[in-house]
Amino acid sequence: MHHSTWLWVGFNVFVLAMLAIDLGVFHRKAHTVSIREATAWSVVWVTLSLIFNYGVYHFMGPQKGLEFLTGYLIEKALSVDNIFVFVLLFSYFRVPAMYQHRILFWGILGALIMRGAMIGAGAMLISRFHWIIYVFGAFLVVTGIRMAMQGDEEIDPEANPILKLVRKFLPVTNHYHGQSFFVREERHGVMKVVATPLLVVLILVETTDLIFAVDSIPAIFAVTTDAFIVYSSNVCAILGLRALYFLLAGVIHKFHYLKLGLSIVLVFVGTKMLIAEFYKIPIVVSLLVVAAVLAAAIALSLMFPKKEPEGTQHLDPTHQGETDVAPIAESDDEEK
Repeated sequence: MHHSTWLWVGFNVFVLAMLAIDLGVFHRKAHTVSIREATAWSVVWVTLSLIFNYGVYHFMGPQKGLEFLTGYLIEKALSVDNIFVFVLLFSYFRVPAMYQHRILFWGILGALIMRGAMIGAGAMLISRFHWIIYVFGAFLVVTGIRMAMQGDEEIDPEANPILKLVRKFLPVTNHYHGQSFFVREERHGVMKVVATPLLVVLILVETTDLIFAVDSIPAIFAVTTDAFIVYSSNVCAILGLRALYFLLAGVIHKFHYLKLGLSIVLVFVGTKMLIAEFYKIPIVVSLLVVAAVLAAAIALSLMFPKKEPEGTQHLDPTHQGETDVAPIAESDDEEK
């Protein structure tokens, strides 16, 4: 860690202040986030990130500024995979649209803590064991190839071991109770504290982000080993994930070439790690390659839309009808 403590403290204080304003002022009352509101928040988060990027460029130099921008762009692109899973989870558990922001807020707060710990561990490993960077590189190349070879198979939430574990050890009600994660219910003549489906979905969102972080964090270490740049670019990208979800949830299926683009990016950054000892790819080249691949994937998706059978319906949980029933089986405690 080459930067003074106040830089880390100041950045985290700013992030927590923005989150507090977001939840305590603008989203104090549960409501369905409209496309207009999601667009406005997306612009806010991107603008703040670019302002911070300018600050890095001005005070830490052009190299660090380009490293931040490249890392931010990679993380922003990889977060699209999170959106696919959020759409599936919210639709499967029929989470009312007005409560989805609360889940994403606490989910992202937890993600920031987990990613901070993972980045700290990664930076320590690289500083002590330089060869670990080749492990990261090989992992990214393999992950990118596997992503390119994967089809469009659906993810089955029922097969998630975390869901099975929650059902086994935690009493869960089948009904939503507003924004509450826990409620008191009478069971077998005794008042008990039980979880609501909202908590179950939050746990699944957290575990999903942890899985995706295993891919995205090594990818940013391919750009820079500066822990502050890795952390701040990661955080800035994640902060805008909620707004991006509400903005893209209904149209995310249209970008069918994006997964291929992401796989190419992962293979590129993994290769960059593997050959770093022999040839160091300039950061400007890395930025241009990542931007060009992602732009091409988006453009091809729009130019050559995927042909689908007539009557195919795509999930859009942000515009679902209001419901308070979730498909969560009663826990073993309840069945007894």
